[in-house]
Amino acid sequence: MTSVVRLTGVVLPSGEQQELYLSGGLVIDRPAAGSGADITTVSEGGWILPGLVDAHCHIGLDQHGAVDAETQEQQALQDRAIGGLLLRDAGSPADTRWIDDRPDLPKIIRAGRHIARSKRYIRNYGWEIEPHELVEYVEQEARRSDGWVKLVGDWIDRDAGDLTPCWPAEALNAAIARAHELGARVTAHVFGEHAMPDLLAAGIDCIEHGTGISPDLIDLMAANGTALVPTLLQLESFPMYADQAEAKFPDYAAHMRQLFDRRIPTLRAAVEAGVPVFAGTDAGGVLSHGLVAAEIAELTTIGMTAAQAVAAGSWAAREWLGFPGDLAVDSPADMVVYDADPRLDAKVLAHPRRIILRGEVVA
Repeated sequence: MTSVVRLTGVVLPSGEQQELYLSGGLVIDRPAAGSGADITTVSEGGWILPGLVDAHCHIGLDQHGAVDAETQEQQALQDRAIGGLLLRDAGSPADTRWIDDRPDLPKIIRAGRHIARSKRYIRNYGWEIEPHELVEYVEQEARRSDGWVKLVGDWIDRDAGDLTPCWPAEALNAAIARAHELGARVTAHVFGEHAMPDLLAAGIDCIEHGTGISPDLIDLMAANGTALVPTLLQLESFPMYADQAEAKFPDYAAHMRQLFDRRIPTLRAAVEAGVPVFAGTDAGGVLSHGLVAAEIAELTTIGMTAAQAVAAGSWAAREWLGFPGDLAVDSPADMVVYDADPRLDAKVLAHPRRIILRGEVVA
């Protein structure tokens, strides 16, 4: 006898009242009468949303570097508990492939390990290399990842005392072109202004944080469809970074405060220009996991409507990452049920009624 899960409600993004049937990890057609299916109804009414997406987090990483499997599991469970069922891991030194064998844990799309400039990143996080090695390491991480490569685009240069670009244009051009030849997309950590032009000219696919985007580059990003994951909750740490660096690197400290002060109008301009924006928390370093609902709600502070923000952390983000954006038949049976419509108030996402992963109720 086939076990089938049933639920009803308003299914997003279509907004239609539907019955959904789930079996074998997928949405299925309604079982025919007399099929012998054992149907269990787990939820009636409410709003049913494709599982939330954290498009920038770090399973397997904390502020000191790689963490053990037990901690990785707890991180994944924290994300699952709020409905984060699809995670783009934006760089981790840990081997988390074992999670793929756990049907009760979220799906992870890995970007391999961060690729950073020598002595220009957080210790124990990334590969620290020189520009002539960039293509080699991009090839390596493209092959090891799930279709993404993560670069550190800028970081504090201790000689300059401020943020500076990590890579010359010729190195970026060759490395990003090679990633694309291998079928991988490339994203980059960028806080400041000066690394942006060369990254965009080289054809980068996504920018993380993006507080230094200038108006002309916003238009270029919109025209090219370059995505932005602003990690708004993480940006709240900029004043702390400035305070920590003040005594030794006053120019950097002042710069970080400036970037913080203008973050909202900068990112709002990107939204208004039509840059594709997606929700990502940057959990796993300083921040804890399980924050994606709060991050989605925060997107409304940069000019997104609640409906746009929810899309940026659910169906639109799923499509961007190569997954079905709806809950049609044969789509993954990953969904979250809410008592109210999150398109009217994104804060609804903080209170899921049911969380269903691969067709099984997990919360």
